[in-house]
Amino acid sequence: MHQIRLSSILDNDFYKFTMQQGVIRLFPRAVVRYQFINRGKHTFPEGFGLTLKKAVDNMAGLQLTREEKAFLQNTCPYLDPVYLDFLEGYRFQPHEVQITQKDGQLEVHIEGLWYRTILWEVPLMSLISELFYLTTGAERVSDDEIISRTKAKIEGYKKLGVTTAEFGTRRRYSYHVHQLVLETLKKFGGGSFIGTSNVHMAMVYKTKPIGTHAHEWFMFHAARYGFKMANAVGLEHWVQVYRGDLGIALSDTYTTDVFFRQFDKMFSKLFDGVRHDSGDPLLFADKVIAHYQAMGIDPLTKTIIFSDALNFEKVNRILEYCKGKVGLSFGIGTNFTNDAGPAPTNIVIKMTEAQPQDEDWTEVIKLSDEPGKHTGSPKMIHLGKTILKIND
Repeated sequence: MHQIRLSSILDNDFYKFTMQQGVIRLFPRAVVRYQFINRGKHTFPEGFGLTLKKAVDNMAGLQLTREEKAFLQNTCPYLDPVYLDFLEGYRFQPHEVQITQKDGQLEVHIEGLWYRTILWEVPLMSLISELFYLTTGAERVSDDEIISRTKAKIEGYKKLGVTTAEFGTRRRYSYHVHQLVLETLKKFGGGSFIGTSNVHMAMVYKTKPIGTHAHEWFMFHAARYGFKMANAVGLEHWVQVYRGDLGIALSDTYTTDVFFRQFDKMFSKLFDGVRHDSGDPLLFADKVIAHYQAMGIDPLTKTIIFSDALNFEKVNRILEYCKGKVGLSFGIGTNFTNDAGPAPTNIVIKMTEAQPQDEDWTEVIKLSDEPGKHTGSPKMIHLGKTILKIND
């Protein structure tokens, strides 16, 4: 029997906590459903579901420590005392997660109040990823090789003169590999490495937690306010909660073209920049630059955070194209935390339905810049594309 357990409630992506504060404040009665999607069609070994369930049950014992609370108070002044007191009392409730396995197929469903269930996605994915390698007997390269590969990458990024953050919690090879990567980035990354999306790792390695919001923020807003209003109201609510802090907007929940129709001069000036998460990065850069210029804003005063399946070659290509045109930074995930030998898993967990407030269940969808990354039922995807006039 393979056993792994998470050691900290903060072993999660930062944007989960920033969104959780927003949900508590604005949508305390909203109920949602999430589902595991096995994009890579991986076959899970016999007994995997039961092993995963034990790891999930163990999460009920996690709680925010005094030291962790102090770290958040000192590092993230926009997380208010009421929220931090809530987080101190928060406990994972394993009954919110249903895990079943039939032969090699794994099913995971999450349901409950949004402000509670929002924290499940990332740790669940990291558990599934790590357990997959353990239970399939995958052999990875040595610790020294992990360190060597990470050192070579960060030294390469330093030579390019770009800032990089580590975004690889959800599909990491293992917690131990993640530690080795952070240790190496911290040691050799001065001048390039600026932080990590993982709050626990940020605390341990004395760096900055990085993140704002995810697709689910806008997906929920579509269920509550309709497809046409989702981006604008989602951004408005973000400003309402954070008053100018955490100012990188995610632009591709309903395609970049739709987003920029609603990203008016007020939002364009108020937000520090946008994050790229799907589709052609160079085409995206052109659209961003043209948008800011049309608004009378110097694109060099704004930042694009590129975060879609990056490696050194891709970063270099983006840099060469965008240098001197717009501010740039890079969030690198799987290529940092799962370059360990075996192929990385291709898995996601996405919100599938929402019940905004004593209303009917409404399906939610994502219409990515990359059609292969669309999520939701074909019927709802067709409806969303029709309403938003999207052709792909």
